[in-house]
Amino acid sequence: MVSITARLRRTAVGVTPPRETPDHDREITMPSLEITVSSPAREVLVDISQRIQGAVAESDPAFSGMVNVFVPHTTAGVTVNEGADPSVARDIVEGLTRIVPREAGYRHSEGNSDAHIKASLIGCHVAVPAERGRLRLGTWQSIYLAEFDGPRARRIWIILQPA
Repeated sequence: MVSITARLRRTAVGVTPPRETPDHDREITMPSLEITVSSPAREVLVDISQRIQGAVAESDPAFSGMVNVFVPHTTAGVTVNEGADPSVARDIVEGLTRIVPREAGYRHSEGNSDAHIKASLIGCHVAVPAERGRLRLGTWQSIYLAEFDGPRARRIWIILQPA
């Protein structure tokens, strides 16, 4: 079972206007959301498309721009791939396992080096366009949390970048 919660927060992105402006100490903020996903297995792709869509629509039903999805973990990632056929997600996990086996004499002492490598290959960020509160994914596309060291709860940050 996948458990997902979402909450909206306004986050300063650490950008300040140039010093020449009179309000140089003002921080610029953009909408930021966070959802938590509990992964059911050590290695699995969890379709989070509807949760991302729901969080965007709830926070700003008229939002148009880029939806940045970021996973702040070193043994999990995020990717966009086919969502119509669940065997594609399984094939991706199995393919990565063949490329990066769990036991291969790694030096990292925690026993999860393969998870770090797989997460690096997948990446920790995707950007998806949105128009009027709706994600603009392709017909077959879904957004996946790529878990490589579960099961565990993972945070996913969603930053809305207006057009």
